[in-house]
Amino acid sequence: MEVSITFWIGFNVFVLLMLALDLGVFNRKAHEVSVKEALTWSGVWICLALIFNGLIYYWFGEPKAIEFLTGYVIEKSLSIDNIFVFVLVFGYFKVPAIYQHKVLFWGILGALVMRVIFIFAGVAMIEKFHWTIYVFGVFLIYTGYKMLTEKDKQMEPENNPLIKYVRKVMPITNEMEGSKFFVRKNGKRFATPLFLVLIVIETTDLIFAVDSIPAILAITQDHFIVYTSNVFAILGLRSLYFALAHVVHRFVYLSTGLAAILLFVGLKMVLVDIIKIPTFISLITIGLIISISIILSLLKTSDTDTADGK
Repeated sequence: MEVSITFWIGFNVFVLLMLALDLGVFNRKAHEVSVKEALTWSGVWICLALIFNGLIYYWFGEPKAIEFLTGYVIEKSLSIDNIFVFVLVFGYFKVPAIYQHKVLFWGILGALVMRVIFIFAGVAMIEKFHWTIYVFGVFLIYTGYKMLTEKDKQMEPENNPLIKYVRKVMPITNEMEGSKFFVRKNGKRFATPLFLVLIVIETTDLIFAVDSIPAILAITQDHFIVYTSNVFAILGLRSLYFALAHVVHRFVYLSTGLAAILLFVGLKMVLVDIIKIPTFISLITIGLIISISIILSLLKTSDTDTADGK
């Protein structure tokens, strides 16, 4: 699909305006994001994505609209896995709730830049070397298998290579310095533990992008569709975290559902030249998988809470 430069500029201007509105108006002062506020913003981002999907339908037709919606659902589903990591990272570094929004804002901004690089590189590889789609497919199948078999894997942020490197080249303060990433003491520049948290968040998203970008490339290799669906999913991730952070432990079968999605799209890529699975079938399949895993999770934890007398 050929998309004029006007669409690219218009979309990116919209994204920048929303980010400026977020940081400069609604979150000008550091504060603890309430569940109500988070749910409101989650609803706003989902509505904006659906409105944009309607515009895709109007501008480019039904097939592209279905591709966008399928890509958005995939990215949104896989991004929920990030929330588990955010909870662990913030808990590990004991980050006060009042500073979490700033970390996620800059973390997600960095994630957008990395996703753009991954998207254009991935599409270019598939267009030039068609066989790479099989490589991506096998990789997704392997990742899905690992998610199914490697349960309760412990996170150790201090073993992150970038964290070790920063500790070697720059002094780190022992305590948080408010919401600052860097401070000066006695004329010397120090990084704060909050900066280390940002590094872990960025590298974590880089790892997730390695899974999620090939997953959406199984649906479409249209640069504009892949990019915009990714951006909407990422922009809504921060508010989704604050909305689900307190209940994320209840999604006990979510990782199984996400693994099933990766296995499905991996097989779709591997069999692309043998079996053509319509995009709307992919959308229905992915929607069913994530819905069933969430429903079963809530039923399971509801029974547990009842048994515990909660």
